[in-house]
Amino acid sequence: MKKPEALDAYQWPPSNDAIAAKVGLDVRQIIRFDGNTPATPPASARPAALARALADVNEYDRGRYETLRRAIASLHDVELDQIAIGAGSDEFIVLIARIFAQNGTIATVPANSYSMYRYAALMAGATVIEDVQKADLVFVCRPNNPTGELPDIPNVPGQLVIDEAYAHYAGVDALERVNEGAIILRTFSKAYGLAGARVGYSIANRDLTSVLSSRQAPLSVSSLSAALALAALSTPVDVTAQIEERERLSKELSTLGLEPVPSYANFLFIPMDDPQDLVERLMVYGVVVRAFATGLRISVRDELDDNVLLDAMRAVLNGVPMPSPSNRSRRATAETLLNVRLRVPGEGRVFVNTGQGFYDHMLQQLAFHGGMDLRLEGVGDLETGDHHTVEDMMRAFGEALDEALGDRRGLTRYGEARVPMDEALAHAVVDLSGRATANISISPDPGMAAHAFESLAQTARITLHVTATGNNDHHVAEASFKAVGRALAQALTRDGSLIRSTKGSL
Repeated sequence: MKKPEALDAYQWPPSNDAIAAKVGLDVRQIIRFDGNTPATPPASARPAALARALADVNEYDRGRYETLRRAIASLHDVELDQIAIGAGSDEFIVLIARIFAQNGTIATVPANSYSMYRYAALMAGATVIEDVQKADLVFVCRPNNPTGELPDIPNVPGQLVIDEAYAHYAGVDALERVNEGAIILRTFSKAYGLAGARVGYSIANRDLTSVLSSRQAPLSVSSLSAALALAALSTPVDVTAQIEERERLSKELSTLGLEPVPSYANFLFIPMDDPQDLVERLMVYGVVVRAFATGLRISVRDELDDNVLLDAMRAVLNGVPMPSPSNRSRRATAETLLNVRLRVPGEGRVFVNTGQGFYDHMLQQLAFHGGMDLRLEGVGDLETGDHHTVEDMMRAFGEALDEALGDRRGLTRYGEARVPMDEALAHAVVDLSGRATANISISPDPGMAAHAFESLAQTARITLHVTATGNNDHHVAEASFKAVGRALAQALTRDGSLIRSTKGSL
């Protein structure tokens, strides 16, 4: 029996652990600008979205995720039998190459395009050619990866596949070509922010969809991933902020003497002769970008992360000292090590993990109801109890909030909220005063709730009054954290450009 030959493997970038070890940074200081993914997961990606799927995780889905396929079909105004689901667009790229170009020819538009098409050709034993009119299979990457351009779609005699992974950012699609026999590929990895879930889908006529589905593994997507994708479809995708950030980042990079190509995607491509050199120099600061043969590709994240990138660029290109990024902070003591990323205002995207389950949940409630984006991770000496970890997580959060508020100009400053939770009732009043004051009465207190608020008030430099009563200490505490979050949300609204103090400062 002839031994199969190994193919060139798809080259994955190094892991965060490998990069951190290489440049001598903590792994949590690494920011990835090389994957074309958003800075945060979608608000829909919450444990509740997985609850039903987890309850049935012992079972197979008998309808090939018909509910998800039906939701996708409705989104694009096509029929159910025109949708196939796979493990990202890559499954379909490989599958389509094997179906339509086995030992045949493949062309791509443009010629400098997504590398997975070449790997699919290798796996299918196909030859990559330049003439699209002579190819058995033609992939059109639109918008194109890695350049971000929006190529024209040719009329070809072979099978046409239009990869629209980044179509949300371009604001255009080619769905009308489905009626002409084209296959459209979409993914949940980019605009939907579910790269880790690995869900993609194809849109084609009934006959082509039947061909694709008949050659797929029975269930290449997990039920958990399908649940996340279905939850993501519950809210229309809005990439306006990321498009605006793309244009801002492009202008800022131009001021550094770089020339990004106009982009229709969620990344920027900068032509240059030796991009790998810049990749290595930026990596020292924990900033990871991606080099190609003809230039550098940079994923657009959000203003907070992109400012870190710009600071690193200035440090590398102009010798400007790298400042400490305002959106990230770290608190290290003999008992705890905590890293915080905070965005104010945000969209309630929150992840807190310190090992203190109850108070992690409480801070999640506060940040969510405060309209913030918060990622707080770390470790503490859990064996000694909850005191050190809870105190430091709230102090770390407070420090990040204080830094994010700056001089507090333009903020409403005051906020108040009452929140019931079953028999419990909490009342919170906040003043972004610049003075650390806490007057807390929580009865019954589960142990650390009052001290948590005192720690927050000290480092955030706010005045905080909380009164909460009830019979169940969990209910009392949760109502309190929600009330403080909602009071903060009110205080953090902007009502002009003044500092709300006759003293002129807070």
